[in-house]
Amino acid sequence: MAARAIETSIFVTSRGIRHMSETIFEALRESHKIQRSLMRSLMLSDPGEHRVHMFTELRIELAAHEAAEERYLYVDILMDDRGLHSARDALSDHHKMDKLVEKLQTTDHKGRGWTSTLQKLSKALHDHLREEEKIFFQVSGKILSETQKTSLAKKYRKNYREMRAKLMAA
Repeated sequence: MAARAIETSIFVTSRGIRHMSETIFEALRESHKIQRSLMRSLMLSDPGEHRVHMFTELRIELAAHEAAEERYLYVDILMDDRGLHSARDALSDHHKMDKLVEKLQTTDHKGRGWTSTLQKLSKALHDHLREEEKIFFQVSGKILSETQKTSLAKKYRKNYREMRAKLMAA
């Protein structure tokens, strides 16, 4: 069961209930888990409707996550000298992944070129998530107050839901 925030400031995970507010990092890790799962399924998929569906799901997840993360985490971190380098690197990673997604959208999903580009996207995604969780979150955790961490989680979740809905309707 995925983690989810409940209005009463109780955070529910697959390991049980914790009486605390969810932080931005916990919210982001949930999306990271979804991204890894979708990428794994897509990498194992055969050409056809299932592959197209899985790619669409991944594309929407990445776009919604990136937009909300950039708006509600990266901006604050960019404003602090301690986070400037890490935030720039993360933004650059997002840009590279967006370019690979765009290439996949215009390439025949049955061809070797598509698979090759997907492999590049998979590597870029996994490298980004690993670096973000191991380095960027540590730097950000030192910059943000506890209040900011929980406030940003709420803003991120709201924007993430809005972006997913908008992208799914398009």
